[in-house]
Amino acid sequence: QVQLVESGGGLVQAGGSLRLSCATSGIAFNIHTMGWYRQAPGKERELVASISRGGTTTYAYSVKGRFTISRDNAKNTVYLEMNSLKPEDTAVYYCNAQLISNYWGQGTQVTVSS
Repeated sequence: QVQLVESGGGLVQAGGSLRLSCATSGIAFNIHTMGWYRQAPGKERELVASISRGGTTTYAYSVKGRFTISRDNAKNTVYLEMNSLKPEDTAVYYCNAQLISNYWGQGTQVTVSS
C-alpha cells in the first residue's frame, strides 16, 4: 500500500520559516520524481517545487530563492524548507510522487499571517 504522509505545516507569521516533510512507503522512492504542490482556497493546485531522482530541482517563480526542496533516499522522505514566508504562501501543501503512476499525500495546512 502506497502512503505519503506530510507533516510540518502550521501557523507562522510573515517572514517566518517552516519545514515540511513527506514520509513515503510502498514505493521505490529513489526512482520517483518527488514534488510539492499547493492549493489555496478558490485556486487550482500548483507545482511549488520538484526534485528528480538524480537531484535536479525545479521551483515555481514565486518561491524561487525562498524555498528549498531536498530528498533523503535512505529515509524515503522529501522535504520542503520554506523561508521568508508570505501571506500568499497560505495553502494546503501536498506531497507528490511520480513515475508511471501519480501518488498524493493528504496535505498539510500552511497559514502565514500578516
